[in-house]
Amino acid sequence: TPFLVVCLLVVGWSQSRILPNQMAPFVPTPQQVVEKMLELADVKPDETVYDLGCGDGRVPITAAKKFRAKAVGVELSERLVKLSTNNVKVEGLQDRVRIVHADLMDVGLKDADVVTLYLLTDANETVKPKLDSELRKGARVVSHDFEIRNWVASKIEEVQVGHRTHKLYLYVMPPKKLDSSQ
Repeated sequence: TPFLVVCLLVVGWSQSRILPNQMAPFVPTPQQVVEKMLELADVKPDETVYDLGCGDGRVPITAAKKFRAKAVGVELSERLVKLSTNNVKVEGLQDRVRIVHADLMDVGLKDADVVTLYLLTDANETVKPKLDSELRKGARVVSHDFEIRNWVASKIEEVQVGHRTHKLYLYVMPPKKLDSSQ
């Protein structure tokens, strides 16, 4: 079908565009899906939301504007850092949103209440140990379209946008396990 051909072309193009150290190509999340991700995570005012691979900044901007959260967008692409930083300024949210130009594996997450991801499954696998070690009990992780293998989602929701169904996975961090040797 024409839709399948377009999907294969997009996937082929996006795979060829992934640079070293990138976890995923830049594919903007529809605004309706962004809002659902933050609702699913039950973001509260003044909580801290991290968006790993923030692209144009729409997740951190929405977290600050609609949910009154503090937000940190982490982005590797210098071009997208400039774009997202400009978008934050246009919205007048510099006091609530910070864009960090860095590899997401180098950014600490200890103060995160919520982490959002739109990374490929293998990238989720790469970031999983970081989430396990740095996030505290009760922190929420929402992954768009790609599950985190061997984690049990607390909730899975689908969002229909046009002809495309987006799948959202909510994970709630369990308590840290104590080292039995202590």
